[in-house]
Amino acid sequence: MAEEIVLMKGNEAIAHAAIRCGADGYFGYPITPQSEVLETLAELKPWETTGMVVLQAESELAAINMVYGGAGTGKMVMTSSSSPGVSLKQEGISYIAGAELPCLIVNVMRGGPGLGTIQPSQADYFQTVKGGGHGDYRLIALAPNSVQEMADFVELGFELAFKYRNPAIILADGVIGQMMEKVVLPPQKPRRTEEEIIRQCPWAANGRNKGRKPNIITSLELKPDVMEARNIHLQEKYRTIEENEVRYEEIHCEDADYLIVAFGSCSRIAQKAMETAREEGIKVGLLRPITLWPFPKKIIAEYAGKVKGMLSVELNAGQMVEDIRLAVNGKVRVEHFGRLGGIVPDPDEVVHAIKEKLIK
Repeated sequence: MAEEIVLMKGNEAIAHAAIRCGADGYFGYPITPQSEVLETLAELKPWETTGMVVLQAESELAAINMVYGGAGTGKMVMTSSSSPGVSLKQEGISYIAGAELPCLIVNVMRGGPGLGTIQPSQADYFQTVKGGGHGDYRLIALAPNSVQEMADFVELGFELAFKYRNPAIILADGVIGQMMEKVVLPPQKPRRTEEEIIRQCPWAANGRNKGRKPNIITSLELKPDVMEARNIHLQEKYRTIEENEVRYEEIHCEDADYLIVAFGSCSRIAQKAMETAREEGIKVGLLRPITLWPFPKKIIAEYAGKVKGMLSVELNAGQMVEDIRLAVNGKVRVEHFGRLGGIVPDPDEVVHAIKEKLIK
């Protein structure tokens, strides 16, 4: 069977991939720069072909609580939004994490704080990687840097979410959401039958327990010792994820004197900057975190003993740079370069930052 190659936006790729990986439902609310996810799903009408439910909720709060309900029954459900909208979803995300339910969230970041700008940003790193909502919880965070990865990470996000019974998030930015590239779409998978869901998700509350005590989905526990035990269990699960699910890409790192660490659209800019620097005789490598959580701290720590300095390139005032500094533990100089307000830097600006911040 020939590959199906099409030209589309990153947001559109999310929608196509959701249908093709057999998702049961999408619940969302429009907000720039991710509205094409919902618009594309509405145009494709998957409820007529695969039976996938697509619903524009009355608000972001409603959308995430619909996800909570669908996830509680073992369904493959998802939502998408952009920065202010994800802020509104935080309480529901914390509830889903506390109840240990799988779901997929997409955040196509825009600038803030507040309503900010509709231009691209990466300033939701803290919100996503550090938890965002209340309580000690984690989201499995995937950071695509291409339209192809926007498509690929839908299935991967669901896979990891169900493997660990934990919310997963695709943390994209406005550049990746709006840019158009060729993408190979995955083949259509059938949605799981009710029998498959019951077999794969014995914890689900779906009214199919056949005389047994019904499953109750909740994150509430009034007994402190029981609540502490639940939290300890969650932390053990997070340690397992950290051991097994770290993903990153290394480009020309083997002989690098200086290392750029960047994700999403900034990693594409950084790659061009790396090439320009090497043409000038400066040995620069690029390490791209693909999972922002779990963060690739071990490999970054290894490079701390090999390079002369690291530059974190981000569309924010300096967020991921804190995790890089924690990883290197003072063994090498780590600096930050970023642009704010939706301004996307030029590769030459990154090269200049390397020279000014690390070499001088």
